[in-house]
Amino acid sequence: MTDLVPREPWEQLRELLETEQPVALTALINELPPGELARAISRLSEADQVRMLTVLGPERSADILEVLSDAQVIEIIEDLPIEQAASIVDELPSAERADLLAELPDDEAEAILRQLPPEDAAETRLLLRYAPDTAGGIMTTEYLAFIEGLTIADVVRDLRTYGGHYSDYEIQYTYVIDESGRLVGVLRMRDLLLSRGDAPVRSIMICDPIRAPVDTPLDDLKRMFDRYGFLGMPVTDEHDRMVGIVRRGAVESALRERATRTFLKISGLVGEDELRTMPVVKRSTRRLSWLSINIGLNVIAASVIALYQDTLAAVIALAVFLPIISDMSGCSGNQAVAVSIRELALGLVKPYELLRVAFKEGAVGIINGAVLGILLGAVAFLWKGNIYLSLVVATALMLNTILSVLIGGLVPLALKGLDLDPALASGPILTTVTDMCGFFLVLSFASAVLPLLVG
Repeated sequence: MTDLVPREPWEQLRELLETEQPVALTALINELPPGELARAISRLSEADQVRMLTVLGPERSADILEVLSDAQVIEIIEDLPIEQAASIVDELPSAERADLLAELPDDEAEAILRQLPPEDAAETRLLLRYAPDTAGGIMTTEYLAFIEGLTIADVVRDLRTYGGHYSDYEIQYTYVIDESGRLVGVLRMRDLLLSRGDAPVRSIMICDPIRAPVDTPLDDLKRMFDRYGFLGMPVTDEHDRMVGIVRRGAVESALRERATRTFLKISGLVGEDELRTMPVVKRSTRRLSWLSINIGLNVIAASVIALYQDTLAAVIALAVFLPIISDMSGCSGNQAVAVSIRELALGLVKPYELLRVAFKEGAVGIINGAVLGILLGAVAFLWKGNIYLSLVVATALMLNTILSVLIGGLVPLALKGLDLDPALASGPILTTVTDMCGFFLVLSFASAVLPLLVG
């Protein structure tokens, strides 16, 4: 009966590696969907991963690395000998090659660059100069551009002669440049095929095409693609020389990766992506670096309760409302944090616009705080029938909500102004302050009217 149970893909990969069947191994890899292939490779040992890439060769190995997550690729590349890693990296498209080397330790990246052909190494070093969330950082340098003095027949002849080489370029457009490399036009394939061969390319090109400077931010790129509906867009340097193309898919992928990084930081996962295939000690250390700070902050917040332990002992019902007030205020503050981080990323707000953000968030905090306070106060009154208890919890929640949205809106701006990561640090600051203030407001108000609460 056990022979009838289908084996997992990684078990099949492992067996084919052990029995040295490269043809069957390649066939199995080609059959697996990208997601299933990534999962299967992650279940192999480091030795088997290295052996698999050795058997498949650089070109096929590069195809496999493109379906894996960045964290998986980095793990695998770091386990390979430098010469083998360089041969695989050289087969990657220019943008992916630069992105990968940017994530590796500097000494290892430099060692791989030294093994690349000089032209590819220079191209990669150029891409590494640009910020990752800009047009230059996500562009690819594989594109077609012809001098404006050529004829249509010259261009078509070149395309036919080097068609095999150009097949890897994912061509949507062909560009026209002048003798200095400045972008002057774009050609549509339809016009090339249907026009007279002796006509100059400039007679059929679309003049002065839309282009993206190398320092164009991701969000501006998205707006440009949404507005014009292009599949790709030329990228130019400060002298308007064409240096690459950026694709719509690359922009969308970069935006997803940025959102993922922000989510991981807010969740307290510091550093690169974490996978469960990573060493346990490494994963534990990375998580503890965040959690150990948080435990100290929570002790500070909880110390407020210790100062009012007599009040809490006299009115034990307050213990029920403390976590509610803390949690509700924290939720309101996190909403403000998310909006501020989003607006900072989009360039809609600057770190110095604290008063504007305070006014906007304060108005929302007053309305939401009043509504939430009335609701919680009503619950307290229905439960205990004490109007003073109701007023204590309602007022505390209202004031803490106002405070939390102000902090949530302003802290990311302040951190950004100090060149700190707002996504990483805003959460702990907000949690500590809202907890501490929430506990203080409830217990101090309760202490002020304690005889009315226990009477």
